[in-house]
Amino acid sequence: MRKVIFLLIFLVAVAGDLLACTSAVISGQVTKDGRPLLWKNRDTGFPQNSVASFQGERYNFIGVVNSVAVHPKEIWVGTNEMGFSIMNTQSYNLEEAVNGEERGPANGFIMYRALSICKDVADFKQFLDTLARPTGLEANIGVIDANGAAMMFEVSNTSYIVYDANNPKDAPFGYVARTNFSFSGKVNKGAGYVRYQQEEKLLQPASAMQVITPRWIMCNLSRSFANPFLGIDLKKIDWHNTSSTGWFVDQDFIPRHSTACSVVIEGVKKGEPAVLTTMWTALGYVPTSVMVPVWVKYAEEMPALLVKNKQTKVAPLCNQSLKLRDLVFSYQQGMGTNRYFHWSLLFNASKTGYIQLLDPVEEEVTDWGNKQLALWREKGTIERSELKHLYQQINSYVTAKYDTIVTP
Repeated sequence: MRKVIFLLIFLVAVAGDLLACTSAVISGQVTKDGRPLLWKNRDTGFPQNSVASFQGERYNFIGVVNSVAVHPKEIWVGTNEMGFSIMNTQSYNLEEAVNGEERGPANGFIMYRALSICKDVADFKQFLDTLARPTGLEANIGVIDANGAAMMFEVSNTSYIVYDANNPKDAPFGYVARTNFSFSGKVNKGAGYVRYQQEEKLLQPASAMQVITPRWIMCNLSRSFANPFLGIDLKKIDWHNTSSTGWFVDQDFIPRHSTACSVVIEGVKKGEPAVLTTMWTALGYVPTSVMVPVWVKYAEEMPALLVKNKQTKVAPLCNQSLKLRDLVFSYQQGMGTNRYFHWSLLFNASKTGYIQLLDPVEEEVTDWGNKQLALWREKGTIERSELKHLYQQINSYVTAKYDTIVTP
């Protein structure tokens, strides 16, 4: 009996560590270019992620899926052809877990369904209202649409509460940030309070100065190695001039060993074509990945970097990123030692860390994507030939850069 109890405690602890997502819904009122943003840093026990496209019941859509799924019916962040976009973070303080049951078992399925049938946030709200109770949901669900809506729904088995990023009463700074607890749930329960503190610390001044872009989010939030409770920021201290070995413990940073992707969905301004909604996607361990832009339109042309390969069954970008992650988390001497990570491999005074080597790669890709987006906004549409060329250019460039970094 004691062994069984220990096993249950261990499994619950592991699950809590893995499902440690961080997110934000950001109003276009406080972003740099006036377009709403939806961000999710995904943590999961399924490290191999990929992007898949779907023909929905009403609308076509793309989204991040677990690569192990043969016929995916769960989406963890995605967008459809109408510009409706959705993501979630698991909440741990809206329901009472009974006998170790799975929390929010319907989260991924409901998001898949929503992308298939909802054209906007109003549709999504109506969809939630029609779900049978209990819903099987326990999540903070963020959504944006082509009308400029940007909301966070805290959803339980029986009800939900909405926080509107465009409403100063709900979001005085123009955004709603969430980790793994809900404001409408039990106080001081759940998880992710330290990560939430770091989000707020960065987002508040950034929203006031209106500097928030997808690239800003990836660099400052998705790859933040600051712990406000401990008062440390690994990027701001030259650890090589101290007695530190360059190794640290993976505890309450936004990116973690279990991080499998980071996605920023960039919406459109009112009046712009919904098809220009852009899903900036970094697959794998985000500190060793780069974000790539993708669109629902002509999804069959999607770069091979993001799509599950038929032979290997994984997406190349995710796989390359995880190879580097495994070098960073290479200490495996006994139980619990996998929480140590070699920070100096990611970031160092010589600027040879993986984050530093991949930063100019991501900057180049972002520049290409933004320039093409600007042209499409002028035209009011996406040109297939231009999209195909952009994808091919990104695929070749990023693949070549990883070949110079990743150890075979």
